[in-house]
Amino acid sequence: MELQSVALTLPAECNLILGQTHFIKTIEDLYEIMVGASAYVKFGIAFCEASGPCLIRVVGNEPSLQEAAIQNAKAIAAGHSFIIVLKEAYPINFLNAIKQCPEVCTIYCATANPVEVIVAETAQGRGILGVVDGFSPKGVESTEDVSARQELLRKIGYKL
Repeated sequence: MELQSVALTLPAECNLILGQTHFIKTIEDLYEIMVGASAYVKFGIAFCEASGPCLIRVVGNEPSLQEAAIQNAKAIAAGHSFIIVLKEAYPINFLNAIKQCPEVCTIYCATANPVEVIVAETAQGRGILGVVDGFSPKGVESTEDVSARQELLRKIGYKL
């Protein structure tokens, strides 16, 4: 078995959701979740099929984000993994619905941070062991940091 770290690439001002699923129907269900939750989100989804023709299945409403999803899916190349690259929305608006999708087994991360995917490769194929999402902590927040966090959440509309 070989372990690899695969750095994902995101277009500017985008987020991603990386997960694992178990059925080809997922690609259409994820599309419906995305458009059902937001009329404004721009996104691309790539799903790595794990049997039959083993294709990367693709859907979305923004060709450049579909291409970004494809490139990341190719880099990861793990069966039954999916990646959603989204813009003009935050993952928090979609995560509960995605988690409720019957085919979805795991969400590894939802982020705009730099991400490295830890992949194991065997003679059979590749699988995701986990992710490195962003950077290590540099300290504990101060009173000023708390105020800044609260201000940001209100500015972007997540708190009153």
